[in-house]
Amino acid sequence: MSFFRNLLTSCAAAALLGLCVAMPALAQEDAAPKDDKVIAIVNGHEIRVSEVQMATDDIIGQLPDMPPKLRYPFVVEYLIERHLLAQYAVQEGIAETEEYKRRLALYQAKALRDAYFFQKIRPMVTEDMIRKAYDEEAAKLQQTERVRARMILVASEKEAQDIEKMLADGQKFEDLAKKYSLDGSKDYGGDLGYFTAAEMVPEFSKATFALKVGETSQPVKTDFGWHIIRLEDRKQGAAQPYDQVKQAIRNVLLRQKVGEVMAKIREKSKVEILDDDLKKYAEEAAKAAKNFQENKPALDESGGAAPAAGGDAMGGDNAAGDAASGKGDLQIQTPQ
Repeated sequence: MSFFRNLLTSCAAAALLGLCVAMPALAQEDAAPKDDKVIAIVNGHEIRVSEVQMATDDIIGQLPDMPPKLRYPFVVEYLIERHLLAQYAVQEGIAETEEYKRRLALYQAKALRDAYFFQKIRPMVTEDMIRKAYDEEAAKLQQTERVRARMILVASEKEAQDIEKMLADGQKFEDLAKKYSLDGSKDYGGDLGYFTAAEMVPEFSKATFALKVGETSQPVKTDFGWHIIRLEDRKQGAAQPYDQVKQAIRNVLLRQKVGEVMAKIREKSKVEILDDDLKKYAEEAAKAAKNFQENKPALDESGGAAPAAGGDAMGGDNAAGDAASGKGDLQIQTPQ
């Protein structure tokens, strides 16, 4: 797991514990448009480009599957309907109700938080910082060899020897993997994708990296059973182009900054939890977060294997995702 995947994983785990600092969505590259023109008027109210950008940032989570070219008209229509309803709410006296005042206080706090983020925290992450992080990780990737292999996992040495004989008789490795392997990679013909030596248990890595491309190993024993391994490819690590990962790196660094700023603010503030059940939950969450930080994996100098839905922020081109291929069973596990 690379530096950036570690950071993202840490935040994801913290979010499950209710500890991850909420950060305004980063839908836009720039906080304010250069040409803030009026694009629609609703009963005299002017909707400008800046309002569309803020609205997009606010509801981006609802638009992940929508093609980018459709988002703009969708958000404009969303704003038109919102202003129409807001105007009628004023006409019918809703602005004087307690319900409205409670919501206004909540939204005002959110607006102030978002404004603080864009004006104070976002400028802390500079282009030089992003480039430096990219260059450091790209250099590490280039120094690490990665291999792609297929595997057939069986329960006994006798079964592994029988597989050897079938391979010697000309049967296809992929077909035998699908038929006999106990590993999740069987659905992919035993394909584990690309990985580094450090990612797998020692016995498996030693046997795999000793092979030449196209060679098949003798039966290899690990705690998981007996393996027949075929080496498909070798290559040095390579980072994705900077422009392709720049925004992802910025988001990771920004989330770091948000956490740092929040830690300093909380140290200077007085926060009291009055609900007993909530106190208990907060204590358990704090312990879990501390345990996670103490036991999380050390920084890996490889691109790592690609997660099931693509790759990490810098590299990774696994043909089948970790979860799908079953490679996770062989990977070095972190104590819990």
